[in-house]
Amino acid sequence: MSQLWQKTGAGRDDDVMRVRDASDIVRVVGEHVSLKPKGREFVCLCPFHDDHSPSMCVVPSKQIFHCFVCGTGGDVFRFVRLFHKMEFREALHYLAERAGIDLKPQAARGADTQGGGASRSDLLAITSTAAGFFRTLLAHPEHGTAARAFVGRRGIRPEIAAQFLIGAAADRWDGLLQFLRSRNANERAALDAGLLKERESGGFYDLFRNRLMFPIQDQIGRVVAFGGRRINDEDEPKYVNSPETPLFNKSATLYALNHAAKTIQQTRTVLITEGYTDVIACHQGGFSNAVATLGTSLTRQHATILRRLCDTVVLLFDGDAAGERAADRAAEVFFSEPLDVKVCTLKEFTDAKDPDELLKTENGAQVFTAALAASADLLEYRFSRLRARVSGLGTAALSTAIEDELARLAELGLGDVPPIRQRLIIRQIARLSGVDEESIWRSIPAGRRARPAAAALAVEAQAHGSPPEIIPALAGRTLTASDHLLGCVLCDGSLWHTLNAADRGLLAPDVYASSLHQTIAHGVQDCIDLGETPSLASVLSLIEDGRSHDAAVALSERIERETRAEIRKDAAPAPHRLLAHFGDCLKTARQDNSKRLQAPSPAHTAATDAHPASNETATLIEIKRRQHAALGPDMRRLPRPSP
Repeated sequence: MSQLWQKTGAGRDDDVMRVRDASDIVRVVGEHVSLKPKGREFVCLCPFHDDHSPSMCVVPSKQIFHCFVCGTGGDVFRFVRLFHKMEFREALHYLAERAGIDLKPQAARGADTQGGGASRSDLLAITSTAAGFFRTLLAHPEHGTAARAFVGRRGIRPEIAAQFLIGAAADRWDGLLQFLRSRNANERAALDAGLLKERESGGFYDLFRNRLMFPIQDQIGRVVAFGGRRINDEDEPKYVNSPETPLFNKSATLYALNHAAKTIQQTRTVLITEGYTDVIACHQGGFSNAVATLGTSLTRQHATILRRLCDTVVLLFDGDAAGERAADRAAEVFFSEPLDVKVCTLKEFTDAKDPDELLKTENGAQVFTAALAASADLLEYRFSRLRARVSGLGTAALSTAIEDELARLAELGLGDVPPIRQRLIIRQIARLSGVDEESIWRSIPAGRRARPAAAALAVEAQAHGSPPEIIPALAGRTLTASDHLLGCVLCDGSLWHTLNAADRGLLAPDVYASSLHQTIAHGVQDCIDLGETPSLASVLSLIEDGRSHDAAVALSERIERETRAEIRKDAAPAPHRLLAHFGDCLKTARQDNSKRLQAPSPAHTAATDAHPASNETATLIEIKRRQHAALGPDMRRLPRPSP
């Protein structure tokens, strides 16, 4: 029995059931990635592999999600756990808070510490405590005076400071440390979270001292790190940021995404600025789709996050040389992404060097809006700078510059983008450069192609530490009759109750070669032990292993597709087709089981060795034979139900 559920006389953990029932998976997934309706389902880019075309579906009727490429799938708890790297109890607490459900004290408790170090729950608790301390200090009549004056000079309104949790660090070496000790807080967790540093002589001291504090939150608003801006100009460096921790990966975190995500999805556009104050100024000025990088250049991970939320990226950088270099680097990151990328430079509209300075001026918002509207397309921006560099040079220099630029674009993935998009890019490059399209095509190095899907998935699986076992129900793989029976039960749990005791043994865990299907079969049995019908939802809630979640959803979806009624007048209703398929596979499974019970003779064994044929092959042949007899030569159809 899974440890996620408590088996009681009344059934399951009531808190978990209430939270699951109150958490519509379409709404939850839609808050994290952009969903598009497709029939009775929704589709989106899968956030669990490097997806460039929608391969994940969300099924409202089943309250599940499933990616047809990488195989990841499950219920709302599984999605939240994977997306936010949460333990089950963390996901339960998050979804309960989102749904306004009060949990029992035991259910609301965070995950236990493992391995002697601070757990994610410990780290999140200590960063939240520190954020509260910094906020309190900002309001302190004495210790917050300098920081409040700084906030006032920067024109940050009190309600915006509160929204972004802006605070202040004390002008002493142990301000936070002493506060944590007064609360009996976990100092080791504070060290692991990057809030404290160890002295060589022993003990700890504060990382942040006499600084304006900008808490960094993840997409659901949890404080995961901090940025500290100096208050006194003589202090160095200007900014001190949290180190990377188990909570904080700066290459995959965007400042203010939790505040901006909703507007980004609504407008399908994101503004990317260079720093905390630029983002805050944008939000204060009504441009609430702005985010910023965190002490690093834009990365592929940032691009992956954003392409799930929007269609257009506008890069906002300072008009100086450093800003232009940053824009060049960012543009290269986004070049091969399926996004429209634009570059906005303010210097043609204002003397203000950044959005923060501009939006404090009279009519600053109108000027900013005009600058955004005039943003240059990524390629136009690059080629306009190219033309400026070679202005006045001869034909040979121009030719060399264009060839170098094309070679760079090829390195950035010009040869890997989808064919239609590639054709449009080639056409645009030809127009901008004055070179014919054929010459552009010849400049793309031969052999540059997108990675095969299987190779990409293998790399992705290795990066995520996924088990090596392949999900049996993924497209193109042969399933046994017992596999089909298990999938049918997941589609309609009432089919289990039509089986006699002997036939139920055909779905016993030891029947399956795949350990994933063995786990699913155990989940079915657990449902029966609880007195429940073994539906997909109930089985998922009893499976602890994530990969088995994926396999259960993949198996259910495959059987659903294979038994779905065609849209024609004489088509049998889908439930009848499922029942017919279930009965057909049951007959084959009985025959297979009977063969397994018969001990083979030595001669039979020798013949089998000489001409190997798996049960899986025999199963497939038998099922196809019956389908052919019922429907004719079209093997895509399944048997009609008997009259």
